[in-house]
Order: sequence, then structure tokens, then C-alpha cells
Amino acid sequence: MVMRFKKKVRKQRGSKLHGWGAKKKHRGKGSKGGHGMAGLLKHKKMWMLANDPDHFGRTGFKVPQRVSRVNAEKAINLRTLDKISEGKKEINLSGMGYDKLISSGKITRPLTVKVAKFTEEAKRKIEEAGGKIVSESAKEG
Repeated sequence: MVMRFKKKVRKQRGSKLHGWGAKKKHRGKGSKGGHGMAGLLKHKKMWMLANDPDHFGRTGFKVPQRVSRVNAEKAINLRTLDKISEGKKEINLSGMGYDKLISSGKITRPLTVKVAKFTEEAKRKIEEAGGKIVSESAKEG
């Protein structure tokens, strides 16, 4: 004769605990003190202080990204031009990536400067020093 065993689920019918002892022993995460990081300021505070003391609080800030201007002009002043033109008689600022020449500073030697845009004051100072500006476009100002 074949022996037939009752399955466990059938045996446990009517039992309040289903073989897990006390009522509180076979619950979900609730029996362990909550899901994840729950309770870090309450019943898990000592664990947090020992293992992750910097968990709470603010730290630093993010530097805002600079907004790049679409039509931004890269300018150079006469003071910088005087330094980079050491030993040269002719200088092409457009080829160096500059769009505009402005008049801050002094120019000490005669130079021929190629640039797309320039201020009237910068033009006057270069011509006083014996140089000239060659405009690569008709724009000035």
C-alpha cells in the first residue's frame, strides 16, 4: 500500500503560527526594524554613528556651470598685445583666435595688427606708436 503524506500547508491549517514560533518571528522587514535606512535617527542611531557618521547633514555645494554665450567675442587688450608681440612687426590676432582689440594699456613699438574688430581708442594708440591696423572685416567698434 502506497503511503500518503500530508503536505505541510495542509498540516498547518488552523495553526496561528505555522511553525515559526512566536507571532512576531516570521514577518517581513518589519521584524528587523524597517526597510533600508529607516530608523537611522531612532532605533538604528548607534549603527549609523558607528558605520556612517556623515549620513545626515549638508556637505559643500555644486559650482554653477558657466553659461556660454553664443556670440561671445574673445578680446585682447594692448597691454597683452605688447607682451606677445615681442620681436615681431606684424601680428595676426584673428589667426590666434581673437575677435576684437581693445585699448587698455600702452603699445611701445610700431606694429601691423590684423584683427576683425577694434575700438577707435585702440586704433589711435597703435597709430601714435607708428603702427597700423588692418581690418579683416568692414566692422569697427
